[in-house]
Amino acid sequence: MRAHRLTTPGPVEGNPLELEQLPVTQPGPGQLLLRVRTCGVCHTDLHLVEGDIRPPELPRTPGHQVVGYVAVLGPQVQGWAVGDRCGLAWLHRACGDCPYCRRGQENLCERAAFTGFHVDGGFAEYVLAEADYALRLPPDIPDGQAAPLLCAGIIGYRSLRQADLSPGERLGLVGFGASAHLALQVARHWGCEVFVFSRSENHRRLARELGAAWAGGVEQPAPGMLDRAVIFAPAGPLVPVILEKLRPGGTLALNAIHMSPIPEMAYGLLYGERTLRSVANATRRDGVEFLQLAGEIPMRIRAQEYPFEQANRALLDLKLSRIEGAGVLRL
Repeated sequence: MRAHRLTTPGPVEGNPLELEQLPVTQPGPGQLLLRVRTCGVCHTDLHLVEGDIRPPELPRTPGHQVVGYVAVLGPQVQGWAVGDRCGLAWLHRACGDCPYCRRGQENLCERAAFTGFHVDGGFAEYVLAEADYALRLPPDIPDGQAAPLLCAGIIGYRSLRQADLSPGERLGLVGFGASAHLALQVARHWGCEVFVFSRSENHRRLARELGAAWAGGVEQPAPGMLDRAVIFAPAGPLVPVILEKLRPGGTLALNAIHMSPIPEMAYGLLYGERTLRSVANATRRDGVEFLQLAGEIPMRIRAQEYPFEQANRALLDLKLSRIEGAGVLRL
């Protein structure tokens, strides 16, 4: 099979991913072998390729928003059949026994493995999945549009939950890429008013098309105070800026696996029982709940597709904010 391999991290402008020919690994007990149809391109993939986050071993195949079809069933697999369509997300597996797993926080499991980081991911023609962690996809959403749901969508949904968002509240979304454009639609489905903060006028236009009540830059005064907010951009200096726009008792969630340092700030920005909270990975329950919701809304998913061979180009476009919505590799 063909797979994009990262051996030496570096700026994506230097095309660090190399397309290689690899043997297809057969599934072990409890595993599925998936033939990949599409795979989303995520900021986490960009951080991995450029060396902002380091996997335990290299070389590694990135990609953790995988839409595939079951090609081979491993021993002891139940509930799946050859030919079934399924999704593979960031959480590849968790231990199931630690205090975090027992509390329903498998996203914090210290022995968790993540797709495209601890194990090879979906920038390949075939990928292995743990059957218990594979996700059913809404049947009416095509492969290309389903891929972004599996990380951008799921982690965006968890971010809204971590921001304590309740129906009817005013939400601020900071940065408007793949995850935010899906989170906005969930918030609107819950009857929330949404303000979007973005440097890109194209992204602001898309936000308004999807139902944002206001869209502008972080330097601009918004029409009102925020009840809740989520920062999607990996820029620590945005934290005090958005806290200033947040009402007392409000919550700011940080949706970033990697973020530049948060600057020193006045205590008054946090005072008033404001909550500042990070978002770390997601659980299987998040995936099941969100995918069911995605099929009900139904979502308008903006996906820009790239031929499989152009993974480096897709990552570069992501880095330069040239993608509206989500980038997707298609095999």
